[in-house]
Amino acid sequence: VQLQASGGGLVLAGGSLRLSCAAVEPFYYMAWFRQAPGKEREFVAATRLSGGTYYADSMKGRFTISRDNARNTAYLQMNSLKPEDTAVYYCAAVRTHLPVGSIFTPLRYDYWGQGTLVTVSS
Repeated sequence: VQLQASGGGLVLAGGSLRLSCAAVEPFYYMAWFRQAPGKEREFVAATRLSGGTYYADSMKGRFTISRDNARNTAYLQMNSLKPEDTAVYYCAAVRTHLPVGSIFTPLRYDYWGQGTLVTVSS
């Protein structure tokens, strides 16, 4: 298994969760996507091996992506959670550089974790 995601759970609106994605190697990009029931998978955030970060506009200010290169692990700190954040969150990774416009595209990622469910109740 290349990626192992963890940290999901049930939280009240306004609460926080931290997701972790443990990788077996130092992927160039590690990212989080999410998929709510009946909706397409959407980009949440990504981090580059050298330290750059990228966010979906709706997540800026509430979510923070980080990575520990010594542990090959990426984290997603989610604050001020809303019921509409309820989804299965997937970590994804790719070994190669991506054009900036491709970072947000699920098809550009070669490796996926198993998903972790985040449920935000009102």
